This record gives sequence, structure tokens and C-alpha cells, in this order.
Amino acid sequence: MTAQRVLVVGAGIAGLAHAWAAAERGCRVTVCERSSAAQSASIRNFGMIWPIGQPAGEQHAIAMASRKRWTRLASESGIWLNPCGSMHLAHRPDELAVLTEFASQAPGLGYECKLLTPDEVLTYSPGARRDGLLAGLFSPTEACVNPRTAIADLAGWLSSRYGVRIMTNTTVVGIDERRAMSADGAHIHFDQAIVCSGADADTLFPSLLRSLGIRLCKLQMMRTPPQPGGWRLGTHLASGLTLRHYRNFSICSGLRALASRVASETPELDRYGIHVMASQNDRGEVILGDSHEYDDEIDSFDKPLVDNLILRELRNVISLPDWNLAERWHGIYAKHPTLPFVHASPLPRVHVFTGLGGAGMTLAFGAAERMCEMWLTEHAVTHAS
Repeated sequence: MTAQRVLVVGAGIAGLAHAWAAAERGCRVTVCERSSAAQSASIRNFGMIWPIGQPAGEQHAIAMASRKRWTRLASESGIWLNPCGSMHLAHRPDELAVLTEFASQAPGLGYECKLLTPDEVLTYSPGARRDGLLAGLFSPTEACVNPRTAIADLAGWLSSRYGVRIMTNTTVVGIDERRAMSADGAHIHFDQAIVCSGADADTLFPSLLRSLGIRLCKLQMMRTPPQPGGWRLGTHLASGLTLRHYRNFSICSGLRALASRVASETPELDRYGIHVMASQNDRGEVILGDSHEYDDEIDSFDKPLVDNLILRELRNVISLPDWNLAERWHGIYAKHPTLPFVHASPLPRVHVFTGLGGAGMTLAFGAAERMCEMWLTEHAVTHAS
């Protein structure tokens, strides 16, 4: 049989994940990217591969599959990956209660983590603030990449390793069952097309995306310069505020009291969806964030208030040698209110995959494996028949 021609629209992490999965299965893959390289949410994030944040069961399994593929990718391509693990810090009694409860249930749910004393936390995480520290939940399964370089390097590796054709500065403005049309009038023929256009919900299948319940979310983030003297943060760090953000902690009965206390003491954090985390890339820069504003709340201008609130909360839980800021930015991603991602087939042989939210680095590789296995197998069976 002739190899399937697969068109992928979008060269962010979701698009490249599908390109890799299809190329591994012997497909001839073309990726169309509207810019000279990915410019949106895929490069505007912490670079965290974060399985512990996914609910137990199917989502956690997908995250762990992604983690395994990231490890393989780093080995085969030379892309920088730091298997640093993660640390959730408890500086308040209700945060400690949630972490203790989660740690007791974690082994039976497939999580590998343990509760540490303050002194033990500091051996893993020199960046944790010792004052008021009660405990930390350590997990070894998290890792870090530098999204600004990893996404571009992944595209280059797919091209050299599998012959994936990367068409940059090519905006796909229309698509039917067998071909896509670019803004310059070119036609790209395919056997299967996978649309991974992220937060762009207007160019292709806008009514479908609205019907799927996709929301847009804006986050604000910052980074420091390289920390002096080669200082390292240690693990990824997350504050107790993060416990109310990730759904894995929803199994804890103590979470309600924590969320109520945050809402009462600091309602401004709920107003802007702020929970604080920190990661450190290969250059020694510390990435800080973040916030969450949705749909009609999103505007083109960043709020200094939001940055200040993020920094205020971070200073309560982490310590850095250099708090100067080298850069501030915002990102916008597509998210479903309840699902980890959404997929649909609006036309025969045409598939849409989106809605990863802030978990693109964590879920894309594992999810793309499953989607491509389903879509490409279905096509092969139909073709054979």
C-alpha cells in the first residue's frame, strides 16, 4: 500500500506530536504553520511536563506516556530535558492537610510521591523558602524542557529524522475531504488531515469549536535572568495555591477548607485565577507564573496588578538569589471546562484536536499516539475494504 499522506495544521506541541506519531507509522507528513515558527501557547509556558497534576486513571496514564516519549525524544534528538521532579510546598496547616491526605491515597492511584520534612524539602529544592515551611510533597515523575527551543528543535528533528515537510508562513484557510487551501492559493492534497490550530477558533471550523464548548484562557508569566553563579532551583516548585487548581487534588476532603480560606483572605487571587509555580530552564532562567482570565475577560494588554500579585505570592514560598525580571509576557490557549482535550471529525478524513489548556507539554505526546492509532487504523481498514 502507498504510504498515507497526512497533513497537520499547526506546528505547536499538539501538531508536532501528531506529526511524530503519524511519521512513526510510515506516513508521509506535511505540517503547515502560519508563522515562521510556533509563536503561541506552545512556547509561552513553564516547560513543565507535569503528570502529577492529572487526575488518576486515563489522564494520568496519558501524561505518563507523554513523559516516556519526552525521555526518548531527548535521547534521540539531543533536546534538553531535565528530569527534575516536582515539589508542592505547604506553608499553611490546611495545605499540609491536603498534601498529607493526597500522599496517603497516592500509591493506590498510581502516583509516585512522598511527603517530606522541611529539611528534606531543601535537599531537593534549594529554592523553597524555609521560613514557615511545614512540609513538601515530592514527585519524581515531572520534567522540564525549554519550550522556546524545544518546539523549534522538535520540528527540525522530525524533518531530518522522518522527512516531515514543514511548511512555515503557510496559513490554511480552507479544507475539504481531500485538500487544504492556503492563503496564497496553493492546494495541499492529503489522505488524512489533523487540525491542531490551538487558540485560533476562527479560521477553520469555528462553529464546530464553539459547539464543543472550547474556551480561551489568558495567562501572564515572567522570567528572571540566569541566576548568578549557576544557582539551581532544584525541582519544579508549586505553592499551596496550586492545590486548588489541579484536579488530581479534588479527591482530598480537606481541599474545600483550603479553597474557602483563600477565597476569604485573598479574593483577588480567585478573581484572576492565580496560583503560583516556578521552573528553571537550561539557561538558568527561572520562569514564574501564572494567572487565568477567560473569554470576554481577555484583552490585549497585560495587568501590572496581576504580575504584582503573582510575585507577592511567590515571595511567600520560594527564595531566589536574583528576583530581577528579564521579561514579561502573556499566552492564550484553548481549554475545555471539563475534558483534558477534545477531538472531532467534521469531514471524512479530517480531524480536529484541541483544548489541551495548560497541559500541552504534559499530554500532547500521549494523546497524539492514541488519536493517530485510531484515525490511521480506521483509514487503513476503510482503504483495504
